[in-house]
Amino acid sequence: MNAIELLKEDHDTVDKLFQKVKATPDDNHKDLFEQIKAELDVHTHIEETIFYPKLKTDGDEELKKITLEGIEEHRQAKMFLKELAALSDDSEKFEPKLKVLMEDIAHHVQEEEGEMFPMIQEQFDEFTLQELGKEMEKEKAKFGKSQKAAGGK
Repeated sequence: MNAIELLKEDHDTVDKLFQKVKATPDDNHKDLFEQIKAELDVHTHIEETIFYPKLKTDGDEELKKITLEGIEEHRQAKMFLKELAALSDDSEKFEPKLKVLMEDIAHHVQEEEGEMFPMIQEQFDEFTLQELGKEMEKEKAKFGKSQKAAGGK
């Protein structure tokens, strides 16, 4: 699977979890948040360790600029994930923070799929995207194992 297909698959998985949040009562959201956090942790990890460095090294100036913006959006999302994970189930801040996180992630995905991915397809050949995808899949499996060993946190 090429890198873009892999990332789109991740985006779809997270979006389905967001739809579940929207469709369920608030008291179910802490469990859904844990699933969202696990998905986003591995997704941001593979983007930041494999995908984004390649774009910054081999992409044109415009692609580098949008990549740096993506890194900043990741930093912000990680801050929200950390804050949400620390909140108690009954905190009045949980639902508003979760809503903002979901909006931020939706915006990030829209930019990646609408602007970044088309640029990547113009600048990188299919072989390169396939190789990146393989590397990202391997890292994803490795990251998942290390998260389980660390107790999922």
